[in-house]
Amino acid sequence: MNQILTIEHISKSYGTKVALDDVSFPVHEGTILGLLGPNGAGKTTLIRIINQIYIADKGKVYFRGKPIRTDDIISFGYLPEERGLYKKMKVGEQAIYLAQLKGLSRRQALVELKYWFDKFDIASWWDKKIEELSKGMQQKVQFIISVLHKPSVLIFDEPFSGFDPINANLIKEELLAMKKNGVTIMLSTHNMASVEELCDEIVLINSSKNVLNGNVLQIKQQFKEHIYEVVFKGFVNYIDLAHRHQYEIIENKQEFDNQIVKLKLLDTSIKSNTLLQALLDVGEIVSFRELLPSMDEIFIKVVKQTNNQ
Repeated sequence: MNQILTIEHISKSYGTKVALDDVSFPVHEGTILGLLGPNGAGKTTLIRIINQIYIADKGKVYFRGKPIRTDDIISFGYLPEERGLYKKMKVGEQAIYLAQLKGLSRRQALVELKYWFDKFDIASWWDKKIEELSKGMQQKVQFIISVLHKPSVLIFDEPFSGFDPINANLIKEELLAMKKNGVTIMLSTHNMASVEELCDEIVLINSSKNVLNGNVLQIKQQFKEHIYEVVFKGFVNYIDLAHRHQYEIIENKQEFDNQIVKLKLLDTSIKSNTLLQALLDVGEIVSFRELLPSMDEIFIKVVKQTNNQ
């Protein structure tokens, strides 16, 4: 898979405050990468360095294998956490102006804006001033402005802030559609549910350092604790269930006509098929699955571990 961006040994300090310390990772073309970390970890600083707003003290950012230049940013779309719309300007007037800054002619901008405003059902906002719109409505406008020029790379800093669930889902659908069309997306968010839904890869920054990065599914496998959920039909004799040496029972409950049991393997070399075979004579199995940790759980675990080092 081609690397469209390469972050190589980036460091940045503000006086005695270290914002980024030797951060490196690749961003693969046509993927969605989640940039994660606690508040103050250095995520926004890194995003601004990629967008050439800040200059790194050390290290380089590469775009398509070459050191990134200011001219490359025209092919980026950037939605900052601090929204930058002019409150007194009308929505349509401002959208055209910002589209022209990204290289579109007025005619091109009008065509693209009509498409997006119709798609998001906001054509009636055209002559409203930004200050008349709610935070979520302003967010919709800024999202459209960020993607209007059909960038090859999109960088979003907390894109779901201010959105209700319906509009957040609308944006998620658009991001997935863009990814399908080959757009590369970097997503900084504290919403781990969105990471689970959208991201192919993640980078976790804590205390200015890259403490975890890689494929989401592989990371989940890396942090799994060999816990399985088994649903039995009807009542299962607890003694029969407990008298096993392969596992320990960590939860056992009745739900309607089923018994739901969570087991943790004591011998991690045992395969799931072997565990399933051992459970077949306990009772009728309705479902059997391994429980992988959520990104929320992984985030908390890694941040705590690195804070204690």
